[in-house]
Amino acid sequence: MTRDSNGFRTILVTGSTGGLGRALALEYAAPGRTLLLHGRDATVLDFVSAECRSRGAVAHSIVADLGDASAWARQLREVDAATPIDLAFVNAAAASFDSGGGESWDEADALLAVNVRAAIATAATLAATMRSRGHGHLALISSLAAWHGLPRTPAYSASKAALKAYGEALHGSLHGHGVGVTVVMPGYIRTSMAERDPRSKPWMLDAGDAARRIARGVANRRARIAFPQPIAYATHLLAILPASWSSWIVRRLRY
Repeated sequence: MTRDSNGFRTILVTGSTGGLGRALALEYAAPGRTLLLHGRDATVLDFVSAECRSRGAVAHSIVADLGDASAWARQLREVDAATPIDLAFVNAAAASFDSGGGESWDEADALLAVNVRAAIATAATLAATMRSRGHGHLALISSLAAWHGLPRTPAYSASKAALKAYGEALHGSLHGHGVGVTVVMPGYIRTSMAERDPRSKPWMLDAGDAARRIARGVANRRARIAFPQPIAYATHLLAILPASWSSWIVRRLRY
């Protein structure tokens, strides 16, 4: 196999059994590509892998629980040594919603283990190997919630802000070493995770539409991809307004 025009032949997608992960896998599924698809549910993962094979891609399933970031990093190094990864989507994430009783530490701890520790373990592990090869690209799936914490999802907002900051810093540290980094900040995407969210969800996108937007941005080596634009502008504004104003707006909108 030869690399395509974007240089991405072998692609890792963590959380590929979720709505956006599956859509990203299908977006890149094509002859000449090898997809390394991660998930916890082996049955669902095999189904997604079969879908990708039907489009001509080679697809391998990687079953792993990201709750143990160190174990995952060791497994990922073995996978990358056997099949060097050109492009990685750090996509796997958990969510929690405060329905009025507060968010417990156990909930927050479990979420941060996946959304922060495992996500950074994935990016750091592959950043090292990609840098040594002088080639590769990392796409970290953050969220527009990273611009300003939302009261009903405090731990989730914090986790996505952490991943945004880490990705931006990694982009700078890898500059000049042949490795690109894209921080992806989507708004609401129609997934099972979104369906559990009790808030209103303006400008919600289908997962396939989101995947296409992300793929275009990654192909252009963009440092940041934020969409849809109305929500992206609004949440960015929350980040630069005085904190008291932003908090008042978010409370009024019941987010």
